[in-house]
Amino acid sequence: MRRKFSEEKLSELYYKNEFTFAVAVILSAQATDKQVNKITPPLFKIADTPEKMAKLGATKLKKYINTISFFNNKARHIVGASKALIKTGGKLPRDRDELMKLPGIGRKTANVIMNVLWDAPVIGVDTHLFRLAHRFGWSRAKTPEKVELDLEKIIPSKYHAVTNHVMVMHGRYICKAIKPDCINCPVRKLCKIKRI
Repeated sequence: MRRKFSEEKLSELYYKNEFTFAVAVILSAQATDKQVNKITPPLFKIADTPEKMAKLGATKLKKYINTISFFNNKARHIVGASKALIKTGGKLPRDRDELMKLPGIGRKTANVIMNVLWDAPVIGVDTHLFRLAHRFGWSRAKTPEKVELDLEKIIPSKYHAVTNHVMVMHGRYICKAIKPDCINCPVRKLCKIKRI
């Protein structure tokens, strides 16, 4: 199932269920959603549960994901997370600290999973958010976690669950790292960087 653009929350990542979304988010680290979406449909046809993924194993998983960065580590993490989930009933924990105990899931990944799947009011700071928070003058912090804390102070909590998605889309299509489209930017009057 891919979320539709008409829904309030969405992700450009292809996924079938909560487990496959977590796998897709792990795979998306240092890779584009487009790259991940090329490899996940055939993978999820054969391994869409922790049990099937653990059975597939890291060696076979690598054959599906070897076109993206850090595929060796990602395969090891995904299989490790699958085995850990099997021990606890196969469902993703809804608590951030518990999610972060799974291999391959750090704070940003946990926040994105919680945002998209459960509308949790947390902010996942990825490279787009980190860059935009600095470009807009919303944070000068040097780590994603500190940027997250800065954003939580200035963005009303009712918007925390959508912050990652909105800023990622803005960073991907309007406020690009190279050649930002300032003329068409709906928030250019608020921007600290004067490009036009």
